[in-house]
Amino acid sequence: MFEPGERVLLVGGGRTFFVRAGTGSFSTDRGVLDLDSLLCLTPGDTITTHSGQDFRALSPRAPDFFSRASRSGAPMLPKDIGLAIAFSGMNSRDEVLDAGTGSGIAAIYFGGIAKRVTTHEIRPEFAKTAEKNIRDAKLANVEVVCGDVLEATGTYDIVHLDLSMTAEHVTHAHTLLCEGGYLICYTPFLEHLFIVMDAAGGLFTEVQAHECIEREITRTARGSRPSTRICHSGYLTVARK
Repeated sequence: MFEPGERVLLVGGGRTFFVRAGTGSFSTDRGVLDLDSLLCLTPGDTITTHSGQDFRALSPRAPDFFSRASRSGAPMLPKDIGLAIAFSGMNSRDEVLDAGTGSGIAAIYFGGIAKRVTTHEIRPEFAKTAEKNIRDAKLANVEVVCGDVLEATGTYDIVHLDLSMTAEHVTHAHTLLCEGGYLICYTPFLEHLFIVMDAAGGLFTEVQAHECIEREITRTARGSRPSTRICHSGYLTVARK
């Protein structure tokens, strides 16, 4: 059953709501929901509004936190997080260092895969938001550290950086990685990409850079075509020690 305060996704009537179980009533354009009654339900059960609209109660997954959790800035897109996971081969044996936590969305994705994630955020208000989101995601293997990643110590299988990059960040990441480990850097601008590539080239055995592009396909009665939305989001540098 859902626990008091647990995040629940309610889906029905063409609407989706991100609520907490056991927090009184919740008014929608489909009627009023009794959130206390969620404490008697399990994922997949149905809750009904006072006007008769049914909603399925689901446990949220990482994409739901990307779409609906509290934000302190623009998080990495799921497609870019997926590339970071794929290119590094992240798995259940890995110790991961993440930095530039923001809202904690990438750390939530990583926490569902890796053995342990330590994520550094230098801004206290952002770290507080990330801690809340990670707690809501029920990930006991993710720790938020409010501090500069340049002060991080230890040994990691993967270091992921999503921040204003300097050569010092790349050098420090190299010292933290185990042999064969991966540095993954997400950079929104070419200038930051070149900083990473130039610094990593003299330290790592393999360095590759990728532009992150995705095209959504739309389908209507007239026909199917790529969406006109911007498909570029940033650049990903992958370096292996």
